[in-house]
Amino acid sequence: MARGLELAPLLLLLLAVVTGFCAAQLNCTCPTNKMTVCNSNGPGGVCQCRAIGSQVLVDCSTLTSKCLLLKARMSSRKSGRRLVKPSEHAILDNDGLYDPECDDKGRFKARQCNQTSVCWCVNSVGVRRTDKGDLSLRCDEVVRTHHILIELRHRHTDRAFNHSDLDSELRRLFQERYKLHPSFLSAVHYEEPTIQIELRQNSSQKSLGDVDIADAAYYFERDIKGESLFAGRRGLDVQVRGEPLQVERTLIYYLDEKPPQFSMKRLSAGVIAVITVVAVALVAGVVVLAITNRRKSGKYRKVELKELGEMRSEPSL
Repeated sequence: MARGLELAPLLLLLLAVVTGFCAAQLNCTCPTNKMTVCNSNGPGGVCQCRAIGSQVLVDCSTLTSKCLLLKARMSSRKSGRRLVKPSEHAILDNDGLYDPECDDKGRFKARQCNQTSVCWCVNSVGVRRTDKGDLSLRCDEVVRTHHILIELRHRHTDRAFNHSDLDSELRRLFQERYKLHPSFLSAVHYEEPTIQIELRQNSSQKSLGDVDIADAAYYFERDIKGESLFAGRRGLDVQVRGEPLQVERTLIYYLDEKPPQFSMKRLSAGVIAVITVVAVALVAGVVVLAITNRRKSGKYRKVELKELGEMRSEPSL
């Protein structure tokens, strides 16, 4: 009996350890990235999470890089796992969703080939900035995107939002939800129903640990579309003075530190058609001008000849 009493504290301690371990396993999730696999098998039972598709260890106290998120998304599509709803607007360079190559820090590699013999160069956001080529294509560096313009169009409301209130709410959102330093949200413009959010971040301004504007913009885009990347969250609920901000259209424009390198092949059929029409109009204008001048010259010559003939027919004095 006494021996049983001596073992009781040990059993209680063992039970507490097991209970704590099970609780840790249940609570082992990545709050900032639901496209991860987490476990508490690390040193000291610390919860560790790795991105799906790349198995890269992610920091769950901040945003995951866009490159790793796109790779995880492609892996989920291939495996049939639907963590995020497919969207044709995932990348706004009209190339569609692709499986990117990321470096050891989770950033986009300068050259992307998507496991094919067709390659292209991308910027730091992963958007194509050159024409597509073959495996001989060289991309010497990842050109940084230093200015991102997010353009939103909100649904009809009884009255326009107050610009100052809208500005304050969006700044609070990017700072608290996306951990973006306030200095990197340079401006919020508003002309009902269009809202424009400007994010600016040069290479020299970004310090170690700062959230990249590319990642903040991508998380915001997914939230707006109701496809939140945060664990346990569905979408974004933004209210301005109690009035919900409901977005019906989103466009994101990227400006790089160096201009893109596209040839005429990059131009759309509509732009090429406009150029062709303008060229034809210019040629037609030149032809009409030449014909007009020629006709005028012909009339002058006929008049001169007629006058000369009349002068010759006159009797000499």
